[in-house]
Amino acid sequence: MANIKSAKKRVLVSQKKADRNQMIKSAVKTEIKKVRAAIEAGNKEDAAKALLVATAAIDKAESKGIFKKNTASRKVSRLALAVNKMA
Repeated sequence: MANIKSAKKRVLVSQKKADRNQMIKSAVKTEIKKVRAAIEAGNKEDAAKALLVATAAIDKAESKGIFKKNTASRKVSRLALAVNKMA
């Protein structure tokens, strides 16, 4: 642990930010899993609904700086492609 007061604060703040980022990443992964599960089940209607929720979560994470722009775009694109490929 740091000895200087400002360094101690930076440690606490960076840990809080890391925890927040991890929580949001985990939530995004959960939403992506829901879309994938609906695709596996063959339920296009549920997959489309889950895609909207997942897209919103990914976009929100991008706006908060957790995902880079291209990463978020790639994730949304791949999910949308998978849902659109369903019969």
